[in-house]
Amino acid sequence: MSGTRAGGLQTVKTNKEKYGEDFYRNIGRIGGKVKGPKGFAANIELARKAGAKGGRISKRTTKV
Repeated sequence: MSGTRAGGLQTVKTNKEKYGEDFYRNIGRIGGKVKGPKGFAANIELARKAGAKGGRISKRTTKV
């Protein structure tokens, strides 16, 4: 039954019997904690410089 809905439901049942009712909650929690900083979160100073640069290149016209 692998790859079918019935097989998936059986797997859920087995995992909950083996590891407890909160099995899927726990693996989700672990995955969220493992996640590391990516993009601008890894280099805050670079993000600050990029934001300042973008702010100077405004698309709006000045009112005189």
